[in-house]
Amino acid sequence: MRRAGLLLAAWLLLIGAAPIRLITQLSQARIDINTSFRGAELLVFGAIQYPRGAVPDAPPDIAVVVRGPAAPVTVRQKARVAGIWVNARGLRFESVPGFYAVASTRPIDRLADERTTAIYEIGIRNLQLSPASGADEATTRSFEAGLIASRERAGLFAERPGGVAVTRGVLYAARIALPAAVPVGDYIAEIHLVGAGRVLASTSSPFVIGKSGFERWVYVMAVQNSLLYGLSAVAAALLAGGLAALVTRRRW
Repeated sequence: MRRAGLLLAAWLLLIGAAPIRLITQLSQARIDINTSFRGAELLVFGAIQYPRGAVPDAPPDIAVVVRGPAAPVTVRQKARVAGIWVNARGLRFESVPGFYAVASTRPIDRLADERTTAIYEIGIRNLQLSPASGADEATTRSFEAGLIASRERAGLFAERPGGVAVTRGVLYAARIALPAAVPVGDYIAEIHLVGAGRVLASTSSPFVIGKSGFERWVYVMAVQNSLLYGLSAVAAALLAGGLAALVTRRRW
């Protein structure tokens, strides 16, 4: 595979190192979450536009990275105190993607060197989570591993080596699974063409995941009218409790 990358680099030098362009399209520009939402699948596809239309003999490598809105996250470690499990020490990470998935033509460690994958944040272990200062390296790595493992179990962090199909060295496609727990917000799909261990071309396409229908109404009410939303929730709970008591009441 490294030989293929070197052949691609030599081919670029031969044709004058003209820039390569990536043309990308998404199956959906917006994904709506409603009461029946059980997850979705995003198709990222496109074409590689080579200079002078000359397709190299060596197959290209493609990495597709899809990430969602980032937010601070505090990870806490549980400890057993007097026979009870309680939250002990914690560590705050300032920039954690709500969703992160990468599909590639082959495993990340065989795609490019560590420096390149770290710069472009290709791969879960290359995410810049911005841990709060003050913790030593060992502690930071321990909490970071716990955070990543938790997100992977929820399907919010994922890697798919071999998840990008390339046809005739020109067309590429990748399917990204979005779980039911995916957060709402602005997302971006980043596509990187990799050769000889370096990124030769990149492009990106944004998309949105939002709530629709009744879920959107509840979300807007909770965000924009929090006091009215809270009072309505309390009133609904009292009403539901009263109706339940009325239905189940027994007469003796």
